Amino acid sequence: MAKGPVLIDLEEQAPSKETPATAPPVEEPDSALPEPRAMEIAARIAARKPSRLARWFWALLLSVIGFAASVAAWDFVTGLLERNPVLGLTATVLVVAFLFVCLVIGLRELAAFARLRRVDDIHTDAEAAIAHADLAEARKVVDKLRRLLRGRDELRWGLDRFESREGEVFDADGLLHLAEAELLGPLDAAARREIEVAARQVATVTAIVPLALADVVTALTANIRMIRRIAEIYGGRSGALGAWRLTRAVMTHLVATGAVAVGDDLIHSVAGGTALSRISRRFGEGVVNGALTARVGVAAMEVCRPLPFMRAKKPAVTRLVQRALTGLFGQKG
Repeated sequence: MAKGPVLIDLEEQAPSKETPATAPPVEEPDSALPEPRAMEIAARIAARKPSRLARWFWALLLSVIGFAASVAAWDFVTGLLERNPVLGLTATVLVVAFLFVCLVIGLRELAAFARLRRVDDIHTDAEAAIAHADLAEARKVVDKLRRLLRGRDELRWGLDRFESREGEVFDADGLLHLAEAELLGPLDAAARREIEVAARQVATVTAIVPLALADVVTALTANIRMIRRIAEIYGGRSGALGAWRLTRAVMTHLVATGAVAVGDDLIHSVAGGTALSRISRRFGEGVVNGALTARVGVAAMEVCRPLPFMRAKKPAVTRLVQRALTGLFGQKG
């Protein structure tokens, strides 16, 4: 065995002479902003107008099914009457009761469409009165609005206050501003609460539920329910068909104007870049889908409100989402 120091050749293991300039770049985490896929899909589904061929298909299909069901019910009742008059009479009463309920539902749908048309007419007349600065037209608008909202307990104080001050106003703008403040103020607050509830629900389901299409279904149903409730708040009680018509009108407007495509400014103003970097991408998508739901709600307020926004400011989407998501995903409003 050799004695003395041992010499080890380190030539092949020499340390690298890399400098910061030659070092490979550090891979950064994916900083892409979350995309509102659920709300975009839901909006396009609601706004999609079926083709003429599709309308003919569904109309004929429903006609065939209805005709077959009517013939089957007729044969069932007449056959039962021949075999057992008591059971046949019972079946006849049940069928008549069912048809009566269907008739009532149809009449309610027609009444809902008529009420929505009344709200649209008031809105159109108010814009004309403002454009013409006509006090007589403004008084007609106010009378229609008063008839629309009369009988609601939450507006009794506002109606009394408006009637006591109505005689003090002698210009169209002032009269409509007074009506907006005294009659629509409480309704605006209720509509904002509905928007916050819907935005919170969509954001929560998007962030937590991992099932495919669950966020799309939730976004679509939550938005339809929100639009229907906003219409009811402003006096346009809508049935099932009326709610779907309103939803299509709102979504079509958003898709046509590109408002459903969220921008970076909205994301950062709602959640902030630092907040999104601390939470997962799924939670970020929940925040963005909630923001788009709030944007749909504000558009629904503009559509369903009997008077256009004048002195009262249109709700800010950022503020609505911050209030809706307070305590959720670590947000602080």
